Amino acid sequence: MASNKDTYPKWTSKKNKEFENALAIYDKETPDRWYKIAMFVGGTTEVEVKTQYQILVEDITNIESGKIPFPSYNITSAEQRLRDLKL
Repeated sequence: MASNKDTYPKWTSKKNKEFENALAIYDKETPDRWYKIAMFVGGTTEVEVKTQYQILVEDITNIESGKIPFPSYNITSAEQRLRDLKL
């Protein structure tokens, strides 16, 4: 069976940031929460934001349980020099 991630197209990083901001504004107690989040994000539906929320919860659960390792970021030489300054 396909996961929710496979059912809907991937959101852009901008759209995902708007979604995260909307979650911070409209908490669980907000009437018509999913509608308001969809309107805040724009170009999406209540069903899509609910699905995106389920994906987010699943990702967080997997990260916290250790199923998904933290990414290893490459440090550029400029970043390393800034770290070495020990400001």
